[in-house]
Amino acid sequence: MDQEKEDTQTKADAQDEILLAALKLFAEKGFFNTSLTDIADAAGVKGSSGIYQHFKNKQMIAAALYANIFDSLNVSIDDIRRKNQKPAEQLRGIVDLLFKLTDEAPHVMQLLLVLNINEILPDEKPLLETPPFAKILKIFQAGTKTGEMRNLSPHLCFAYFFGIIHHTLRMVLTGALDKKADTYQSQTWLAAWNTIAKK
Repeated sequence: MDQEKEDTQTKADAQDEILLAALKLFAEKGFFNTSLTDIADAAGVKGSSGIYQHFKNKQMIAAALYANIFDSLNVSIDDIRRKNQKPAEQLRGIVDLLFKLTDEAPHVMQLLLVLNINEILPDEKPLLETPPFAKILKIFQAGTKTGEMRNLSPHLCFAYFFGIIHHTLRMVLTGALDKKADTYQSQTWLAAWNTIAKK
C-alpha cells in the first residue's frame, strides 16, 4: 500500500473512532453534556485539536452520525421493500429491524428516538422528509390502495402506527420497560397494526 492510501485509511479509521465514541457519549450523557475533550479521550485522539483535524465542531460530528444512520436505514428499507411484496410484510420487516437495532445497537436508536435532533441540528430536514421515512410513507399509501389498511392519510397512518412502536422502543431505551425490546415485539406489532389495518 503506498503512503497516500495508507494516510487516507488512517484518517478514515480515526474519523470512525471519533464517530463511534461520540455516538456512545451522546447516547449516554446527551449531546450538550458531552465535550469535545470527552470525545477525544474516548476515541483515543490527542486532545480536542485531534478532533479538529477531522471535524470543525461537535455539530459536524452529530451531522455525520445522523447522515450515516439515515444512509444505513435507507439501504435496509430498500432491501426490505425488495424482499416483501405486501405493504404489511414491508412494515413488519421495518418493525423487526427497529426492534433488532434497539437490542443490538441501542446507541443508534437512542440518537434516533430519544435525543432531540432539532435542538442539536436545527437545519436538518424533518424526520418525515428524510429518504427512509419518505419510503415508509409510500408503504402506507400502497397499503391504503391495496385495501390492507384503512383509508387514512399516510401521515396519520405513520402517526398511529409508529407512535406505538416509537413509545415502546423509547421505554426500552430509557429503562421504563426492563426487558429486551424483543420481548415486547409481537404485542407491540399487533397493537400498532390494529390502529391502521382494515377490519
